[in-house]
Amino acid sequence: MRKIILLCMLMPVMVMAQKKNVVNANRVFPKVDKVLEFEKALAAHAQKYHTGDWKWRVFEIQSGPDAGGYHITEGPASWEQIDGRGNLGEEHNNDWNKNVAIYLTDRGSSAYSVYHDSLSSVALTDYTKMINITHWYPKIGWGYKLRETIAKFKKVWDAGGESVAVYVASSSGAPQFAMVTRYKQGLKEREDGFRKPFKERYEAIYGADSWDAVAEIYQNYTEKLWSELLSLRADLSSK
Repeated sequence: MRKIILLCMLMPVMVMAQKKNVVNANRVFPKVDKVLEFEKALAAHAQKYHTGDWKWRVFEIQSGPDAGGYHITEGPASWEQIDGRGNLGEEHNNDWNKNVAIYLTDRGSSAYSVYHDSLSSVALTDYTKMINITHWYPKIGWGYKLRETIAKFKKVWDAGGESVAVYVASSSGAPQFAMVTRYKQGLKEREDGFRKPFKERYEAIYGADSWDAVAEIYQNYTEKLWSELLSLRADLSSK
């Protein structure tokens, strides 16, 4: 009986330890004359070696400074799972190096991000085909200011039916909040008039002239901010 009671006491800790909210994103850039060969090799690799908790979702980057690249997300997984994953094996590594990487340029990046439910207006795995990622970088020491602002944005997204998943970069370069807008109704959600302007909706919730405080965050506490449009390539992703 004492063992059962102890197990019940430990279950919340075990659940917290296994929280799957970490995503690994890799960006790769194929040689311009080898795109078709790269896509074929990437699809074969993803479908053979990346399944279950290590499933890949591959996006084509359509705009912004990384346009022409491919955004490969793996997970979500827990830090404990990532810690215990180990080497992916000689067969996997040889397939990547000999069949996929040969078509890539030297340009690329890899990053870990943690999904935050308290800041998001959509569930982690409630995916869509078209997304917009807004990368928001705080000035050193002012990350909490941006976090407070995003928490207020959440109420506006919820009220307007906008699906936005918020991720925080973890040991992956400069501090960053990534706000991923998921277009459940397609790109028509970007049309003028589809929703009222964000500023107008924000002030409807927080009061007249409340947007002035947001403008101050952008002006005084933000290092930089940029966005990009991406589309899911289901044909290149894990099955």
